This record gives sequence, structure tokens and C-alpha cells, in this order.
Amino acid sequence: MDDQLSSSATDLGVILSARGELLTTAESCTGGWVAKVCTDIAGSSDWFDAGFISYSNHAKRTMLGVAESTLETHGAVSEQTVLEMAQGALRQSRAGWAVAISGVAGPTGGSADKPVGTVWFAWAGANLLRAEQQLFKGDRESVRRQSVAFVLDVLLQHVRAAETTP
Repeated sequence: MDDQLSSSATDLGVILSARGELLTTAESCTGGWVAKVCTDIAGSSDWFDAGFISYSNHAKRTMLGVAESTLETHGAVSEQTVLEMAQGALRQSRAGWAVAISGVAGPTGGSADKPVGTVWFAWAGANLLRAEQQLFKGDRESVRRQSVAFVLDVLLQHVRAAETTP
């Protein structure tokens, strides 16, 4: 496993496990890679609850409750969709923390307003609901790897911040 990904997931697991908190993932373009990185760590069942691979719009609607109107109006790769994915993952799991990812990993599928490498992320938990877009360069594998690293690093920042917030 990639050292950076493993390190972030390990650090995340130590904190969540110590606090008795659980993580869930809602992934589209990463196809479960975040969940894999987390569950590659021995003992991750103490802090990882569930992973949802909602690759199609149908899966986003049926598994996570993303509104059809959201997908029609904003598309699968949008702030609104990842926010609904993260909230849906929390509803469908026992977790208190969720991450969601939806993007255009390529090499095809991009458009003028959502070129290949466009990825939307959401984080939810501990009074947090936030989304952010990134534009990554590289081939499909690189876009996906960068997405996993980014979502874990930002989640780790939020979890650490929640640790110090009364």
C-alpha cells in the first residue's frame, strides 16, 4: 500500500478508535479505494463501519438517497451530489463521520465545465458538512490516487480539529 495513504489512514484509525467513533465512505470514481485503504489496516473494524460504492446514478439514489432532482439539475459530479452522498452514508450506517467522492477520472467523460480530473469531495460529522472541488492532473490512476490521498488528509484534519473542540 502507498505509504502516504497508509499513514493517513493509520493516523485516522488511531484517533477514531480511541474515541469510539466510526467512519463510512460513499465513493463513485474511486470505486471503494478509500474503504480499501482503511480496511487494509489490521483492527480497522474498530473504527470503520461501511463503504458504499455508488458508481451509477441509480446507486447514488437507491443506496444513499441522493435526490433524482439533484442529479438531473447538478449532475453526479457536483457539490450538491457529494453532500447528499455523505449525508446518505451517515443515515445508512452507524458511523459519525463520512466522506464522499464523485469525479471524472478519465480518460473520457469530461466536459468544458467538468474536465477530466474534476473531483468533488464531501466530509460530514461532528457538526461538519463541507464540500470542496479539486482539479487533478494525470491519468485515471493518478486522479484516483490523488483523490484518495486528498480526502483522507482533509478528513484527518477535521477529525483532529474535532478532538480539540469542546
